[in-house]
Amino acid sequence: MQDIEVLAPNLKHSLSGVTTTVIRLLPIQAKMINIRATGPGLSENIPHIRLWKTLFLPNRKPIVWHARRNTEMLMGLFLRSVFRRHYKLLFTSAAQRDHSEFTKKLISKMDALIATTPQAASFLEHPSKVIMHGVDTQIFHPAEDKEALRAKLGLPTGTLIGCFGRIRPQKGVDLLVDAAIKVLPSFPDAKVVFTGNATKEFEAFQREQETKLEQAGLADRVRFLGERPWEEIVETYRALDLFVAPARHEGFGLTPLEAMASGVPAIACHGVGAFSAQIQDGVTGRLAERDNVDALAEALQCMLSDPEKMAAAGTAARQHIEQNFRIEGEAEEIVKVYRSLLAQD
Repeated sequence: MQDIEVLAPNLKHSLSGVTTTVIRLLPIQAKMINIRATGPGLSENIPHIRLWKTLFLPNRKPIVWHARRNTEMLMGLFLRSVFRRHYKLLFTSAAQRDHSEFTKKLISKMDALIATTPQAASFLEHPSKVIMHGVDTQIFHPAEDKEALRAKLGLPTGTLIGCFGRIRPQKGVDLLVDAAIKVLPSFPDAKVVFTGNATKEFEAFQREQETKLEQAGLADRVRFLGERPWEEIVETYRALDLFVAPARHEGFGLTPLEAMASGVPAIACHGVGAFSAQIQDGVTGRLAERDNVDALAEALQCMLSDPEKMAAAGTAARQHIEQNFRIEGEAEEIVKVYRSLLAQD
């Protein structure tokens, strides 16, 4: 068996943006380099090995340890310093904010850095390569029959709006709820579905949103579906007519790309994550002012008022992703970084 050249740890059980990144990149990178994921929360079809086995891999050649979280940087350092593993440490950062002193210390010990946006790179304080995320256009693609797909998934009919991610203020869930309360009464067939888990810390926040919807008489039209399996999320994108990413803060923000690859136009906010680089305002969706309910409501109103234009934006969105945000380009650029690290010894 060929020696493993890259390990991509995923030290989190629940589905998150980082886990999603590992899930979607590895099958493509595995065609270019001998890479394995390790850690919990990964499906069996992802090339991976059990975490304990990383201690017993051949140590004669370097292996790239590609961390995307603090815990993964820390484990890589531990494996290298305590267990004398021949690891080259790589960290990808999506954070567009100043890092804590602890994170800065971890970052300073990495052998190479990747940033998902120029803004994220500016907070690293060390040289990095900017590689923006892409989308697998074979996994994310338009539906052949939306109505049949909705019936299969138990989703409502009519104009369907989606918002995917963890239920918390950072993701702007309350902004979309408030915008929906303003706009949905004018569009009786429009409905909103949220997917994502509310951790214990934010259960009261979700209940607050549900209470507002009940008081507005919209509880049957705006639904919280909870966390869903990855395969179901992929299908749910295709069932939508419009996607909204109302986040106040975001590292990169992959969901609008996944929606647009599925032939669904997207609404997101200026100055959050990489949304301004992803969405062509007025062509593939709309960009609204950050943390502004009225601006978000106006963008919703604009899209819902012209179904034909919204459908055309979905077609344009798919073309935009195919031309500019294919995952193969992202994978190739990351593998170049791997090979550069491996060539150093």
